[in-house]
Amino acid sequence: MSKKYIERSMGARIKELSSCYPCVLLTGARQVGKSTLLKQLMPAGMRYVTLDDFQLAEFAKKDPVGFLEHYGTPLCIDEVQYVPELLRGIKLKVDENRHNGMYWLTGSQRFNMMKGVSESLAGRISIADLYSLSQAEMYGSAKSGRIFDVMRIADCINPDSVCDLKTLYERILKGGYPEPLRQNKLRNSDYFSDYVQTYVERDVMQLSQVGDQAAFVRLMRSTALRTGQQLVYSDLAKDAGVSPKTAAAWVSILQASGIVELLEPYFVNTTKRLAKTPKLYYTDTGLCCWLAGWKNAEIMMESNFAGAILETWVYGQLVRRFSDSGNRPTITYYRDHDGAEVDFILEENGGVYPLEVKRSNTPAENDLKWCRKIPVAPWAELKAPTLLYTGKETRPMAFGATAIPISGL
Repeated sequence: MSKKYIERSMGARIKELSSCYPCVLLTGARQVGKSTLLKQLMPAGMRYVTLDDFQLAEFAKKDPVGFLEHYGTPLCIDEVQYVPELLRGIKLKVDENRHNGMYWLTGSQRFNMMKGVSESLAGRISIADLYSLSQAEMYGSAKSGRIFDVMRIADCINPDSVCDLKTLYERILKGGYPEPLRQNKLRNSDYFSDYVQTYVERDVMQLSQVGDQAAFVRLMRSTALRTGQQLVYSDLAKDAGVSPKTAAAWVSILQASGIVELLEPYFVNTTKRLAKTPKLYYTDTGLCCWLAGWKNAEIMMESNFAGAILETWVYGQLVRRFSDSGNRPTITYYRDHDGAEVDFILEENGGVYPLEVKRSNTPAENDLKWCRKIPVAPWAELKAPTLLYTGKETRPMAFGATAIPISGL
């Protein structure tokens, strides 16, 4: 990767939303490229300010309306979570002279900021989530227009990014944060060490007064080792040396800052034997691998961690594709108490689409054995499953199923 700007698939969506709403809020974890993206897209005449600047943040806190009048519109405000008082001022300015594209906002904290947004800017703002770089952005084409369509999955594969297993795990180990990808000499160990320190000192301490920062980092490492697994707070608490209640609160902080996401289990009212515990996934595999202690892709791909991190990577690519297009179906996982399990279920337009992830170069009918037994509601239809495997070709399978190369996502 070179130091030049990497085209982001989210760009077209930001322009579309700005043409329809007075305000657009772009959320995502720290350093995923929110500011860089909006600076690239800013129309002529739009000014940019960042509330990472303590003096500007103090100005905005003391006099939100005066701050907004000073900078005018259109205005891009970076890291708005530092001054939530500004949201009410933005509401007043929008209501005075409403037109589309007035304010672009970024924020690195989702949940606590969303409360202020929903209370102050309902009906005036659209929200988009930006993740670290997707594979399509790094190794394919952000302009290709390939959106992951659950009804036409085979058409969504990017042949330019299909690769062998070793290369795939090297990509997984590297992750998608823009800065280490732009600087080939910047080692993951250096980048993520600094990243976690900054994250804990800034975002974590603002979201909650964590008394033991070392324990919080231990919990981060524990969650990384359990990515792709059901969330058990008592296990995390034991590793971090804190109470289960504290572990649950700290996982919420990781969620709020875009570091992890929780995948809820598939549910049908008539089925009582389904799992009820969410699974935890890191949103970037590079950060996850570093926290889990992995430095070598070849060793990792042969370890017990290989399946979980591959599944984590697939989840990340799926949510990136959906987020960039603004069309995210319901995503869940299926597991019952008899041992049946399906990695991902997408629900859209009354269809239930099973997706199974396998670290195998040869598709097998047995890989999909549970996909055809998923219970569905009376109004829904169980669709042919998709096998995401580590081979290089798209292959038809029995009963309308399809095997597609994971590296083509």
